[in-house]
Amino acid sequence: LSGLDPAQPYFQSTPIEVRLDKSDAEFVDVIHTDSAPTIPYLGFGISPAIGHLDFYPNGGKQMPGCGKNPISQIVDLDGIWEGTRDFVACNHLRSYKYYSDSIIYPDGFLGYSCASYNVFETERCFPCPPEGCPNMGHFADKFKGKIKNNFLKLYLNTGEAKDFALWRYKVTVTLSGKRKVKGYVNIALYGSGGNTRQHQVVKGTLEPDNTYTSFIDVEVNIGTVTKVKFLWNNNMLNPTFPKLGAATIIVQSGENG
Repeated sequence: LSGLDPAQPYFQSTPIEVRLDKSDAEFVDVIHTDSAPTIPYLGFGISPAIGHLDFYPNGGKQMPGCGKNPISQIVDLDGIWEGTRDFVACNHLRSYKYYSDSIIYPDGFLGYSCASYNVFETERCFPCPPEGCPNMGHFADKFKGKIKNNFLKLYLNTGEAKDFALWRYKVTVTLSGKRKVKGYVNIALYGSGGNTRQHQVVKGTLEPDNTYTSFIDVEVNIGTVTKVKFLWNNNMLNPTFPKLGAATIIVQSGENG
């Protein structure tokens, strides 16, 4: 059984006979996309973990792309009806959109087992453990025989619009240069499976010999890394023409470490 943002009003904190529960089937996976409290945030989805695998994409409360301005959302590419529905219940409806995208990307939507979304943003839940990470959506049942815990809460990030699947990498950059400057560093990854757009690794004071680490969720599974593009910019005209380079760049895949 796959629960697509099961309802919160009238169902949360009720006996298991009333709502979806892991005892309802041999395998129950749940996607939580609108689990903020109904009052005052109008969250329509249940927040506790209730299945064998519970996925909380983007933290499970506010989905990227759902904060768009109402006019642009209602005048949607898929028509006024689809746009109006998305404006009213955008977070709630993301669950089935992620699910349908997961059919097209069987290697996408990896969920990382973590205590919370805040912890997921740190290094404590990366990379996937030896048994791998389950895939949110249609292929979640591939993980059926590997569940050890009573409840498994899984976190991941998605794109703002279709296609929603993203792949997580850890990028560690050690800078080289003569002196520190203000600005930002972007990285683009090239691989056997495709290339990514630029993703920001650090913004602020850039200091030579310092090491900066960031997680990036990229829009393509790049496979084997063949090239890394390093770009930096100091955002302003500087008559001294400062130079910065990368002494080392380490790219680690979340999927296989």
